[in-house]
Amino acid sequence: MPVHEGILIERDVSIPMDDGISIKCDVFRPKDGQPAPVIMTLGPYAKGAPYSVQFAPQWKWLVGTHPDMLPGSSRELMNWETADAEMWVPLGYVCIRVDSRGAGRSPGRLDIFSPREIRDYHDAIEWAAAQPWSTGKVGLNGISYYAINQWLVASLQPPHLACIIPWEGAGDFYRDFGRHGGIQSNAFVDTWFNRQVVSTQHGNPNSILDPWLNERISGPASLGDDELKQNRADPVEDILHRPLDGEWYRERSPDWSKVKVPFLSAASLGGHGLHARGNFEAFTQAASSQKWLETHTGRHEELFYLTEGMALQQRFLDHFLKGAENGWDREPPVLLSLRKPFTDAVEHRKECSWPLTGTQWTKAYLNSSNTELLWDPTTTDCSVSFKALETNVTFRSQPLRFETEITGPIALKVFAASTTTDLDLFVTFQAFSPNGREVDFQGTIDPHTPLSQGWLRASHRKLDTKKTLAYRPYHSHDELQPLTPGEIYELDIELWPTSIVLPAGFEIAVHIGGKDFERPLPPDVPNEAWVARGSGPWLHNHKKDRPSDVFGGTTTLFTGGQHQSYLYLPVIQKD
Repeated sequence: MPVHEGILIERDVSIPMDDGISIKCDVFRPKDGQPAPVIMTLGPYAKGAPYSVQFAPQWKWLVGTHPDMLPGSSRELMNWETADAEMWVPLGYVCIRVDSRGAGRSPGRLDIFSPREIRDYHDAIEWAAAQPWSTGKVGLNGISYYAINQWLVASLQPPHLACIIPWEGAGDFYRDFGRHGGIQSNAFVDTWFNRQVVSTQHGNPNSILDPWLNERISGPASLGDDELKQNRADPVEDILHRPLDGEWYRERSPDWSKVKVPFLSAASLGGHGLHARGNFEAFTQAASSQKWLETHTGRHEELFYLTEGMALQQRFLDHFLKGAENGWDREPPVLLSLRKPFTDAVEHRKECSWPLTGTQWTKAYLNSSNTELLWDPTTTDCSVSFKALETNVTFRSQPLRFETEITGPIALKVFAASTTTDLDLFVTFQAFSPNGREVDFQGTIDPHTPLSQGWLRASHRKLDTKKTLAYRPYHSHDELQPLTPGEIYELDIELWPTSIVLPAGFEIAVHIGGKDFERPLPPDVPNEAWVARGSGPWLHNHKKDRPSDVFGGTTTLFTGGQHQSYLYLPVIQKD
């Protein structure tokens, strides 16, 4: 066992599974050999892939932007989206990174977020708890993939799982990940899966070397392209051929009634498309009696490694894994970061509930006669049309008379018709300064992320009346209801939560189109991994899911009179 600055390191440790396969992990533990609580992650990105090599562009951005992050760490042991062992082991923890089945050094069939993968996670947790160097308490702490599967394994209730920190994850595999409002989110899944998952699949002969083992990160086997393809699921095709919600999606989604472990749900306010909705839904829906919601800004891998984020994680984990009396149990359940236009600085505020107590739910009515947002309904019936795959329409308010805070979930009710048998609506909530500059922020990936987004396929308009709330429509997605061309339909659209404080004189707006919201690409905005135009990589452009003869018609929006279309906003009352 090599020692790295007082850390004992065990590589390629086998964890036996109930079907005879052993998956592999790396263990980082204190040199003194005393039992310590465990921080674990399990996922497909290869435990032996150095952050600085496998994710070099992201690494260059992170250390270039934050050269002083993780003081005291050489950063040599870091792995994408996981805890830095050099920081946590000296704090009295064991860190374990596990390659999920079929990924990295672990053999088997690769099937992301599948029941088999999550059962492996359950058994890995119980294995770690039984080791002599473990106190028997296991916590989970990781970003993105390593957050999403925390909810899933928590649903299985491993006896020794003591707490979790899902940092910018997702919950519902249908609504958060695969199909937004029924529309397939294919572009991200396709690019991400092939770039970041297939590249580390077990047996891939083209993977990079694990510098710590001097062997391939994908294990000793060398499989051909056909063998590799047969040994993995294809999430893009799986989602394409399952347009409706059902058992396959439910198996890859947490059962909130069974999530009872203490958790800190860290949500990105710029995570539209993947890293936001699930964190908010977890806080409002999970059965746990000890749960906290934190919101933050910036890129999705950023705050996790900064001093403020590390301190937050340590207080939570020290309390639940070590029994530290550090006041965490008295911390208010909602830890907000309030954004203001054109600054990275945020105001921190603590609240007792989500949505916030005292929210003044406010309707901003769409007026299609002049594409304006009004605070009072109009009795005049009017409409506006646009070609779904070519143009769009934006409704803007008059300048705000007072400073206005909008924090919480948003909904849009709109009456619409199509010249075809279906239509897709892509809805973006925006704000503009008095000189017309749009208010945007660094999102999880996109450096110019708008305030909120939502989506709906009209044939999926059926609501689950038991789960629908005025501020959060919940669609059942259990049957297709095609449109009769020219007929008007009432549509309710969920927009993902936001938080913004707008000065007097600013305007709010809602942008509605029949394709992904995208601005012209600014010439001066570098982006190392994705083309960023306002929706990041979360695009919906699969031709089989969105054939132009169905989704390329003319969409008409009806407002006023009998068709009161409106934006439902969470305006926060000032004391």
